Amino acid sequence: MARHKDQDLGSLNRKDQILNAAATLFANNGFYKTTTAMVAAELGLTQPYVFHFFKSKEELYLAVLGRAVSRLVEAFQSVEAEPEHLAERMGNEFNILMKTHRDEMLLCMHSFATPEPEVRAFVREQFASIHEFVTKRFADAGLPNPGPQASLFIAYGMAKSMGEVLELPQLGQLEPDHC
Repeated sequence: MARHKDQDLGSLNRKDQILNAAATLFANNGFYKTTTAMVAAELGLTQPYVFHFFKSKEELYLAVLGRAVSRLVEAFQSVEAEPEHLAERMGNEFNILMKTHRDEMLLCMHSFATPEPEVRAFVREQFASIHEFVTKRFADAGLPNPGPQASLFIAYGMAKSMGEVLELPQLGQLEPDHC
């Protein structure tokens, strides 16, 4: 877990450092087993310092998820491709995020399993937003059945992230024309 301590701490502001450490801890330990004290200890900070930025563990978790969703949407927005390659290129962007921001993407894709009402409501809203965004991208590209295609695209991402967690990469191996 020392990777956050090894980063150039001057290059990130404290809030980003806290979000990064929290993403790793939440991804590895889950919502319930991760504490704000663990996040603070990971960075050599005090727990009250974490509470300076985030009033509760739930608020911190939602901030990590919000940042992950923003990264995902920004990546999908950046894709320019012919309609027949749009889903594949957007999938490639997701794959890049799985490498560069793995913990955040895993949290984003598995956060629906956290039963806390505020978390569940936030996740529902974010997934609906992502689905709406992908549907619009597919519709604007003239792809047939954009809503169901968006659902398949998201399902593929979930299968890929489940394969990452379970160390079963074959779960995420679908032919590009299936999504």
